[in-house]
Amino acid sequence: MVVAAAPRPAWVLGATGLLGAAVTHTLREDQRPVHTSRIPWKDPAAAVERLHAEADLASDGADVFWCAGAGVVGSSQEALDTELRVLQGFLEGWHARGRSFFLASSAGGVYAGSAGPPFTEETPPAPLAPYGHAKIRAERLTREFADRTGMPVLIGRFSNLYGPGQDISKSQGLISQLCRAQLTRQPLSVYVSLDTMRDYLYVNDAAEMSVAALDAVAETTGVHVKILASERSTTIASILGDLHRLARRRPPVVLGTSVNARFQVRDLRLRSVAWPPTTEFVRTPMAAGMAMTLESVGAQLRVGRLVS
Repeated sequence: MVVAAAPRPAWVLGATGLLGAAVTHTLREDQRPVHTSRIPWKDPAAAVERLHAEADLASDGADVFWCAGAGVVGSSQEALDTELRVLQGFLEGWHARGRSFFLASSAGGVYAGSAGPPFTEETPPAPLAPYGHAKIRAERLTREFADRTGMPVLIGRFSNLYGPGQDISKSQGLISQLCRAQLTRQPLSVYVSLDTMRDYLYVNDAAEMSVAALDAVAETTGVHVKILASERSTTIASILGDLHRLARRRPPVVLGTSVNARFQVRDLRLRSVAWPPTTEFVRTPMAAGMAMTLESVGAQLRVGRLVS
């Protein structure tokens, strides 16, 4: 009699965030046991202590997904340094009993100053903003961990993620913020040209990519870098047009200015040339993804009004 292997466990850090929640859902859909943790992220010492305490329970033989981090292009250096201290403290004190480790990084942050789009894994990183430099530092910490422990590591450089579940109280996620403006009729200030091109990836597709890619590299050695993107470029003007068609009225957008504009480039096209291939997981058309995001933002706003 052949006995089926037990599903591999997983540990998701940052499971309440946009990506972490989607990764958790994907893993559970695959019938895999998933451990999630409540971590006091804003207190680095307490966060590292909690992570090490839970690692004994959660990480033995598990695929570990580091999806934590609330930093954005406009985040302060202090906030970015806090996130890095937690990652560094965890990796330096973790006894590496996991099967593999996944770090969520940012293609936009890493390649913002790079030349010659579309950018690939072979493109030399050239961050512009402190956020991008922080992502490079996080990647470096993860490489040092892999060298020290021998655990296989996948660094996933994501394009712009969007979808249901993004926290609309934070000024992040252009599509979510546009949906909020559309529903509240409060004008949103856009400080880049409307022909600015970005690669938008629906978060559920991103989660499936992440799980499949880590599965592929988990039996290998070393550090793998992978761009996780739709590999399709969309302008802000096109997004505004789609939102207009969905909601049957123009989004209330005004052109403004911001000190962060210097960190934004017009063309951030992406293409992955690294193994394993993942574009088969790009299943959600932009219009469908925006419709689901619009519905989710509306639900958040309704709950907010009820609470108030």
